[in-house]
Amino acid sequence: MVTIRLAKSSDLPVLEQMMYELHNEHHLACPQHFKSAQAVMEEKRISDYLESPEGLVFVAFGDHYCNYCIGFVSGHFADLVSSVSKPVLMGSIDEFYVFPSYRGQGIGTQLLQRIEKEFEDYGVQQLFVEVWDFNQPAIKLYQKLGFGHHIHCLRKGIR
Repeated sequence: MVTIRLAKSSDLPVLEQMMYELHNEHHLACPQHFKSAQAVMEEKRISDYLESPEGLVFVAFGDHYCNYCIGFVSGHFADLVSSVSKPVLMGSIDEFYVFPSYRGQGIGTQLLQRIEKEFEDYGVQQLFVEVWDFNQPAIKLYQKLGFGHHIHCLRKGIR
């Protein structure tokens, strides 16, 4: 059985390990666009989410996994203010990771549903996530959970 709960400061060592693994997977998949995991970790701290009233971090763990944290999702909520769109209280999924050996077992779905419920409880009206095109498994999961295209961001190298 998997349990999803809010992260605690005592979870920081494994959260930092998972953050490193997440950013390392991105760097290895697309080194021309992503910084090394070490460089990201020097600039971004998962503890900032734990300390922020607008930040959320949920962890997945359970008895079958010897009470070991096997995945997490982090996000924040804020008013989205734009010169072209109406203001909206939005939630953002910022990091999402499940150790590879535990993928495909519904753990990611449970994490995403849990953070969505928390956002809903805070009055969030829309949920946003950015996913790189190379990460097709994540795109499929988000689509399965009802996410759809919002903005098409295109890229063209000129050098």
